[in-house]
Amino acid sequence: MQTALLVGSILGVLWFFEKMLGTPMLIRPIVVSSIIGLCLGDLKTGLLVGATLELVFMGAIQVGGAVPPDVLVGAGLGTSFAILSGNGAEVALALALPIAILAQSLKVVVFIVRSWFMNFAMKLAKEANIKGLITLNMAGLILQCLMYFAVGFVAILFGSAAVETFVNNIPEKIMNGLTVAGGLLPAVGFGLLLLPMMNKFNILYFIFGFVLVAYLELPILAITLFGIVVAFVVTYEMKGKTVTAATSNGIEEDLFDD
Repeated sequence: MQTALLVGSILGVLWFFEKMLGTPMLIRPIVVSSIIGLCLGDLKTGLLVGATLELVFMGAIQVGGAVPPDVLVGAGLGTSFAILSGNGAEVALALALPIAILAQSLKVVVFIVRSWFMNFAMKLAKEANIKGLITLNMAGLILQCLMYFAVGFVAILFGSAAVETFVNNIPEKIMNGLTVAGGLLPAVGFGLLLLPMMNKFNILYFIFGFVLVAYLELPILAITLFGIVVAFVVTYEMKGKTVTAATSNGIEEDLFDD
């Protein structure tokens, strides 16, 4: 009961502050899993799971009316079940995405309910009732926070024992398969991220990164530093083209100026 209350409260509070503070990325897996791990007494597993799930959900960003798999619930419950079952990141990777997709459906239901507020909001706006609009907005936010709390509470209260029993009875071959699948899921995350931005120009950078990994066998940190340098040079090269007219009039811009 206490664990269920704790996990549910963490999910609800994180969503509240995510919206109240202007989207500071508090609901990303690296944050959610770390907090869950700290509160459940296994920060190391929380950090490991969070870093792994961050790759999986890297492309899961809500744009316009599109509702992606729910990162907060997927990371929070995936990490919780991984720690409570004692089977680590493999369980989190196996459960996080299905849980996130289920929570996605629940979020859509909440959005539908919140849409009923719109006529009332229009009425308040016509009356210039600012306090009423603020109250209505907070009511919608609290409604969604309660949804996250309820999902986390019910899942941990009724699901942790069942999940632990289920995991303990998974055959070794299937568990090995889940481990392999878990290794592939980050690639899916990167694929989702690359999908909207890949074109005939950007693909050259992808090929360059592939060569660094596959043939030069450089570590991730070295490739990241390469990427930072390339991004810095390309950004300022493009910026330089936009200020050609200004520089021709005697205005010089240094590479490291703000």
